[in-house]
Amino acid sequence: MKYLLLLSLFFTLPRGYAQDPATLLQKARARLDQVNDYQATGLMKTNVSFLKVPEATVVVYFKRPDKLKIRNDKGISLVPKGAVTVSLNNLLKGSYTTLDAGTDTLAGRKVKVIKLLPQDENADLVLSTLYIDEARLLILKARTTTRENGTYEVELTYGKYIAYALPDKVVFTFNTKDYKLPKGITFDYDDGSKKDQPAAGATKGKVELDYSSYIINKGVPDSVFQ
Repeated sequence: MKYLLLLSLFFTLPRGYAQDPATLLQKARARLDQVNDYQATGLMKTNVSFLKVPEATVVVYFKRPDKLKIRNDKGISLVPKGAVTVSLNNLLKGSYTTLDAGTDTLAGRKVKVIKLLPQDENADLVLSTLYIDEARLLILKARTTTRENGTYEVELTYGKYIAYALPDKVVFTFNTKDYKLPKGITFDYDDGSKKDQPAAGATKGKVELDYSSYIINKGVPDSVFQ
């Protein structure tokens, strides 16, 4: 009986005492919850084959629970509408069913892979896959599928503001065929010559945000988001 009990415990305990996905997600959320608001300045680079969008300095405003605004004084910032993960706080709001999807390696680090299924069947978000650094409780990558804007990925690099789980760099990748320009907004298009047109099918667009500074938990007025 003694050996049977030990054998039973061996198979029921998580390998290497790994955290279950719900607990790991809760801890990652707790790190993000340190931040009530921020104002961040950064350089935005946009790479979309059929649009001419110059590099621009932008200011990103966030206020809990889900207010977010990107201000570009020189024009419009092209960020996919569904890319709420410019603020991970927005992605992790709401209730989810969490599924353990094993482990992977990202940027030389072993990461835990968790899939999130929203409990609200009417939510725009269909599925998110998170790649979490368990040791530091940081989300390094998220792949999100939405009903309206297709699937996109976001990768995050941390540095000076790691204590607040705020990234120094964010890179979005998305399918341009799924992206819908906001109504009333136009951009300069390429010249339209056949030789410069992208091949048929899905093509990737990329938006990079390199943050130079954050002002954290100093208050952001609601008027900024109007």
